[in-house]
Amino acid sequence: MHFSSGLCLFIALVCQVSCEETIIGLYGETVEVPCNKGAPKPKDLIMTKWKYNNGALLTQSKDKNVTVKATKEYMNRVSMTEDSSLLIAGATLKDEQTFTCMIVVDGDISEFPVKVIIHKAPTTLDFTSPAAELEIGKPTQLGICSAHDANPAAVITWYKNKKPLLADGKGIVISSALKVDNETGLTTTTSVLSYTAVKEDADAFFTCGTLNSSSSPISFNVTYPTEKVSLQVVSKGPFKEGDNLTLRCKADGNPPPTSFNFHIKGKVVKVENSDTYTLTKVTRKDTGEYKCSLIDNAKMEDSKNLTINYLDMSLGLPGKVTKRAGEGLTFNLADASGELESVAWKKDNVKLNKQPAFEKLTYADSGKYEVVVTMGPLNKTAYFELVVEGVPVIQQLKTQKAKDSQHSVLLCTAEGFPKPTVSWSVNGTVSSESSYINGEITHSLTIVPSVNLTVACTVSNELGQDTKFVNVSILYEEVKMDKQDSSEDSDSTKLVVGLVVSLLLTTVVVGLVYWLYMKKSKQGSWTTGEKDDGSNEESKKLEEKIDEKLEENIQKVEV
Repeated sequence: MHFSSGLCLFIALVCQVSCEETIIGLYGETVEVPCNKGAPKPKDLIMTKWKYNNGALLTQSKDKNVTVKATKEYMNRVSMTEDSSLLIAGATLKDEQTFTCMIVVDGDISEFPVKVIIHKAPTTLDFTSPAAELEIGKPTQLGICSAHDANPAAVITWYKNKKPLLADGKGIVISSALKVDNETGLTTTTSVLSYTAVKEDADAFFTCGTLNSSSSPISFNVTYPTEKVSLQVVSKGPFKEGDNLTLRCKADGNPPPTSFNFHIKGKVVKVENSDTYTLTKVTRKDTGEYKCSLIDNAKMEDSKNLTINYLDMSLGLPGKVTKRAGEGLTFNLADASGELESVAWKKDNVKLNKQPAFEKLTYADSGKYEVVVTMGPLNKTAYFELVVEGVPVIQQLKTQKAKDSQHSVLLCTAEGFPKPTVSWSVNGTVSSESSYINGEITHSLTIVPSVNLTVACTVSNELGQDTKFVNVSILYEEVKMDKQDSSEDSDSTKLVVGLVVSLLLTTVVVGLVYWLYMKKSKQGSWTTGEKDDGSNEESKKLEEKIDEKLEENIQKVEV
C-alpha cells in the first residue's frame, strides 16, 4: 500500500514536469485554463483546487461554493467554471506561468499543470522616415518600420511589389532592434531597410509587415541620368502638304530634361521648358531627316526621316486639244511623292475600264475626258476635251437595187471632221443621211438610170475633199442580165446567137437598099439632066444616115 502511494506520487511528479499542458491567451482578454484537459468531473469528486507558484487561487469542496484563496493581483481576477476550468480576467504578461488543477477523489490526489502563454499583436505598425528619392546605384535608407507593444516580439518583413526582400548585405541591408516596456513587458520591434535602387524601381511599391498586419504601400521617386533619347512624331501620319507636324523629344532620365535642341533641316532650334516642337503648314521641301538632342550632351540624340506627301496633277495639255486623225497624243499624268494608288478615267461621263491609248488617234477618240488620281488621302482631278479632225476620206462607195427593183440606191460612206458634206454628180429622187457618229457618215441617193452611168461621190469639209466613182447600169439591162443569169446556159446561147443574126440581116438589108438607091440616082441623072452637085449632096446625106444606123447597130451588138 505504501509502495502504491509512493508510485502514484512519483507518477504525479513526473507528469507535472513532462505532461504539462500549454495554452495561449490573448493579452487583455479572459483566459480559460482547463482542468484535466476539460475532462468531466469524477462522480466521487471530493475537492477541486487551483494553485500557482505563489499559493492557492481557488478551492471548491463537494456540494459547496467556490472559495477564493488568492491575494493581491489575482484576488478579483480569478473564478471557476462548472467544469472546474480556471478563468483569469484581463490577462497580462505576468500571467505567463504554470497553473495547477488538483483533484481529490476518495483519498487520491491528481494534479494537472497548465502553462499559460500570453500573446499580443502589435498595437500599431508604422512606416516612417521614407526616403525623399532613390538614386540608382546608390545605397539609401529607404525607411523605418516599427511594430509597437507586441508579445512575443513582432518579426518585420520588407516587401517590394508584394514580394519579400531578403537581405544580401549589398543592395539590400536590413537591421532590426527590440525595445521592451518596463511596465507591460511588451516589445516594440524596429526594422531599418537600406536599399540600392535600380531603374525598374521607378514604378515599384514598398511595404513592411508582420504576421497579422501590413503597412500602406509607398512608392519612391527613383532618379537616374539619361541613357537614351528618342524622337517621337506626335502628329498622326501620313503627312501631306499644309499639315501641322509636332515632334517630341523624350529622354529616359529621371528627372527628365526640360530643354532640348531640335535639328530642323540643318538648323538647330533650342526649346526650353518643353519637349515638343511644331512645324506649321509643311511643304514637300520639309521632307528629310529630323533630330533632337540634349542641350548639355549633343551626342545623346535620335533622328527620324519624315516624308511630306504631295500630288500634283499636270497633264501638260490645254483645256481643248485638237489633233489630226492618225496622230498621237502624249501627256503627263501626275507628279507625286509616292506610287499612285488608283487612276480612274471617264469619257463623256462614262467610266472607262482602262486608260485610253492615244498612239494613233481616231475620230472615235474625240470627247471630254476626266481623270482622277489618288494617293493616300490626296486626290487630284484633271479635265480636257479632245477633238480629232481630218480631211474627209470615202471609205466605201457602192450601188444596190432598191426593194422595188425599179430604182438604184447609191451609198457613199466617209470619215472626217468637221462633219463632211456629201454631193453627187447626178440628181436622184430620194437622198438621206445617217447619223454622224465617231466621225463617220453614210449618204444614200436613189436614182432611175436610163443609160449606163459613171457617178461621182464627193465629200468635203474645210480641210479638204475626196471623190470616188461608181458605174451604174440601166435597170432593164440589169433585169435582162438577171434573167439570163437565172436561165439555162443553152437558152442564153440561143438568145445571143439570135440577136447577132438579126443584126447581121439588118445590116445586109440596109446595104442592099443603099446600093439600089445609088444606082437609081445615077440613072435618074442621066434622064433628067440634073446637076451632079445636087445628087452628090443627097448621096452624102444618105451615107451619113446609113453610117449612124450602122454604128448604132454595132453598139447594140457589142452590148
